Amino acid sequence: MRYLHTMVRVRDLDEALDFWSRKLGLVEVRRSEYEKGRFTLVFLSAPDDLERARAGAAPLVELTYNWDPEVYGEGRNFGHLAYEVDDIYATCTRLMEAGVTINRPPRDGRMAFVRSPDNISIELLQKGAAKEPAEPWSSMPNTGKW
Repeated sequence: MRYLHTMVRVRDLDEALDFWSRKLGLVEVRRSEYEKGRFTLVFLSAPDDLERARAGAAPLVELTYNWDPEVYGEGRNFGHLAYEVDDIYATCTRLMEAGVTINRPPRDGRMAFVRSPDNISIELLQKGAAKEPAEPWSSMPNTGKW
């Protein structure tokens, strides 16, 4: 058995790609449109997994966009997606500057949570050892749910 991908339904494909690709930094590996079924699938990879993803050997995030409008409830039983980052503070700073709310700041120098426009919870984990606690993160409160 091999883990292949996680599917996330999105209500606005452009808004979702702005978040997942431009802001979070994932890379589009492939896209398929199914006119008969009226949906589009976009598969994304973490940059460090891109070569393996193109060879079919790394897990992906699958954005599923149904062409007919739907309202998706928030499913906390889904949990979250997790990505390792080289510098948790730099990543959170970049996301904040792009307008993303840091729901759980990296107060411990190790872990943060953000949400996609479709309320998918995303955990960001510091690669290697935790960084030393630093401001503004150390005293920043949680915002909303994560």
